[in-house]
Amino acid sequence: MRVSLGLTSRGVLCALASAALAMALPPTAAAPAPGEAARIPFSERYRATQHGGIARAANSAATCETPAVVGAPPCAEAQRGEAGGVNGQYEMTYIDVDDDPNTYNSSQAELRLPAGARVTHARLYWGGNLRVGEQKPPEDNGRVLIAEPGGRYKEVLADTVVGHRRTRLMDGYTASADVTDLVARSGGGYYTVGQINVAKGRTPAGAWGGWTLVAAYAHPNEPLRHLVLMDGYEPLASDRRDLAITVEDLPMPSGASGSMGVVAYDGDRGHADESLTVRAGDAPAARVSDAANPADDFMNSTITDHGRPGPGRLPAYPNTLGYDSDVYGITPALERGGRSLTFRFTTRGEGYQVGALFLQVDARR
Repeated sequence: MRVSLGLTSRGVLCALASAALAMALPPTAAAPAPGEAARIPFSERYRATQHGGIARAANSAATCETPAVVGAPPCAEAQRGEAGGVNGQYEMTYIDVDDDPNTYNSSQAELRLPAGARVTHARLYWGGNLRVGEQKPPEDNGRVLIAEPGGRYKEVLADTVVGHRRTRLMDGYTASADVTDLVARSGGGYYTVGQINVAKGRTPAGAWGGWTLVAAYAHPNEPLRHLVLMDGYEPLASDRRDLAITVEDLPMPSGASGSMGVVAYDGDRGHADESLTVRAGDAPAARVSDAANPADDFMNSTITDHGRPGPGRLPAYPNTLGYDSDVYGITPALERGGRSLTFRFTTRGEGYQVGALFLQVDARR
């Protein structure tokens, strides 16, 4: 099937994952996982100071099919973001945009790189809920398929511990793998990701799932920036309402510009019970928000860049019904500069799960 898509690094890509970039195995093959944990503290995956930036492509793997509770807006209206709608209100189903009968879910998104950019690091994140109307086994949590622009599917296996948390309402996980060689060779364009292990059906928690490809790049015409990628698996819920992630040794001049990105699971639209703040050094914390992500509802099932729709996606539903991969501007928090940044996530409601955080900040004015 053909579809239309150096520096510091934590961990080592296992031999299986390296081989997987060169060949596709049968979709039914189970992925040998490198272990799993219900919580993984955030730590740095990659850091560089270079002329360049960070780009990302992302899309969801599940969407609504029909309303399942009284008062839920029609599915099409929910997908368009016109009338709210959360995944627990619907019978949920898979997104499947490819023409391969062997895949049961797939979606596409554009990785938009400047002409002449050189990819220095790339990582693919994916995850979902295994318990909805059906119960999916966890054996394939660490396995996914990816196709580069104009290429064929290649199997990718998680090269680090898989975050996997079971509760009475849900069975959620996140996994990731280094795909630097593939993305450096293929460049920008539409990538397709398929066979994310995710369930369909209906429960109060709802179905969710999606993927994000993060790529750090070097380019001589871009500002000198600090580029940082961090990941882990931190669920926020009734037993934990607050999460702080600090990036140290990050010298930033006064008046620097910057942005951050977040990958998270099961954020429900319309629940005004959460916040994200960023603090540079000992300066006052600044609340993060934009036109698409309110200050008290920033985990609201969106894939956006600075309040606008992200690069091209297929499908391009404004309401992803449970998957967030957003890029926010944080320049106001950098007015006084500093040497560290602290990101604080909170919730007062059902919560969400944070899987990755990436950052680009000016290293000089």
